[in-house]
Amino acid sequence: MAFTELLDTLGGVGRFQMLYTALLLFPCSLLACHNFLQNFTAAVPWHHCQGHANGTWSTNLTEENQWRVSIPMDQHQRPEPCLRFVQPQWVLSDPNATVGGAATEGCEDGWTYDQSVFPSTIVTEWDLVCNSRPMRDLAQTVYMAGVLVGAAVFGSVADRWGRKAPLIWSYLQLAVSGACSACFSSFIVYCVFRFLTGMTFSGIILNSLSLVVEWMPTQGRTVAGALLGYAFTLGQILLAGVAYLVRPWRWLQFAVSAPFLVIFLYSWWLPESSRWLLLHGKSHLAIQNLRKVARLNGKREEGQRLTKEVVSAYMQSESSVGRPSSSVLDLFRTPAIRKVTCCLMVIWFSNSLAYYGLAMDLQKFGLSIYLVQVMFGVIDIPAMLVSTTTMIYVGRRATVASFLILAGFMVIANMFVPEDMQTLRTAQAAMGKGCLASSFICVYLFAGELYPTQVRQMGMGFVSVNARVGGLVAPLVSMLGEYHTALPPVIFGATAILAGVAACFLMETRDMPLVETIEAMERRQEYPPCPQGAWSLEQLGGTGHQPWSQEDLSSNLALDNSCVTLGKSLNPDCLKKKS
Repeated sequence: MAFTELLDTLGGVGRFQMLYTALLLFPCSLLACHNFLQNFTAAVPWHHCQGHANGTWSTNLTEENQWRVSIPMDQHQRPEPCLRFVQPQWVLSDPNATVGGAATEGCEDGWTYDQSVFPSTIVTEWDLVCNSRPMRDLAQTVYMAGVLVGAAVFGSVADRWGRKAPLIWSYLQLAVSGACSACFSSFIVYCVFRFLTGMTFSGIILNSLSLVVEWMPTQGRTVAGALLGYAFTLGQILLAGVAYLVRPWRWLQFAVSAPFLVIFLYSWWLPESSRWLLLHGKSHLAIQNLRKVARLNGKREEGQRLTKEVVSAYMQSESSVGRPSSSVLDLFRTPAIRKVTCCLMVIWFSNSLAYYGLAMDLQKFGLSIYLVQVMFGVIDIPAMLVSTTTMIYVGRRATVASFLILAGFMVIANMFVPEDMQTLRTAQAAMGKGCLASSFICVYLFAGELYPTQVRQMGMGFVSVNARVGGLVAPLVSMLGEYHTALPPVIFGATAILAGVAACFLMETRDMPLVETIEAMERRQEYPPCPQGAWSLEQLGGTGHQPWSQEDLSSNLALDNSCVTLGKSLNPDCLKKKS
């Protein structure tokens, strides 16, 4: 019998599962704020060089004329952001006058920033403009590097020490490092703390999803996985509101970090995954947690009847496996898990590359940054409603593949929209981003269901590293637009389509129980699980992979959902008798 049957006995999707899921998904909403925080804390306000500080200004000059005599104008008749005249050109105080060939220089005395929208950002504080503009992108790259390292670290640590311990540590680390990012006046120190903050992203997302999936019965996993996507979307919309109300970047940084201290305190109540405890031979702790679940779900009597022997009867596959492996080589050792790992590597990398290529640097769309942030968040809601429905009724594989391919074509098509149609370009980019966000959430759930419990965290951590590499590469791909404007959308779109094709090679997991071991995963690959509506043994007779005699059929009439598909191999798991 499977562990999910035990959860059904203890109340199925009961009060515990709903409360547990809510407490884990709330931090994920705030985590989305950190992921897109630099859209606001690193916003680049309109700026130009400061005038010559030589005391030669005429008090009769207006502010606009002061700009004109000191700073050359661009093609839109606005001051150049990175140049000024070596000597003031007094003749330009006349609006109709022009001057040619005047010597220019860089902004030797600093810049003047428009503070009407952003009173302060890291750009205005450390002058990350003109020649120093790459330093702004470096700060985001450092954050994504932290996410990359966190995926590698927390993915393996969670399989050794459990899901709960690294999750609690991630909450504390985020609260401290996020707040410290707002307290120091050094750009280098800021980047260090942003790196530490980025590490917690993977620790929180991976462990939250695993805990939700491993405590949720089969019928509730799809909705729970989709709720993670809605929580992330809610966080993006929440960020726009908080950033609109809290404009100074230091206070904004602190506002989205401090709540994690409260989350750290209540997270001690969250029980560890009983699946993980049983795999590590900690049956007494698993039974304590299961009894807590039973009490909250109103199944106290069923919980009291739990003993080590009863739990072992439900965990036959786990008890026969031994301790889980801790080697990443196991993700490539056998054919089935190797195919899953390789396909997921392509999917996670490509999805992340296209996603962050669209979602970061919202100022490029030319509209209000707050409006674009809300638009990019709101568009995820209908997209995820559709993806949730298709995951339930069609399947994970078709959902992930179709959304990725659709997003790829939309990204490529967007480059044919004229640049003066900014509203249409933004709306189409938002729709493409919604498809990518939906596929991202689907693949989180899909990967959690594909990998066996024995290596689930390690596998998800490993493929998540590829997503973080995609996030690191996305700014580099965007820089290719300086050579040809078509390169970034073509690369983002093509990689999304490639990921959709890779998803077609994965096994469907809809309505399937979680696989516990690598060996069980190999058996499932060789003998596909019995689909709904397939022929039973009694109906099928001797047709199948191996002949069935009348004696065999008679002894197996009491089989629970025993079935094979015509022309397919017989699944040995379908031959287990009712207990």
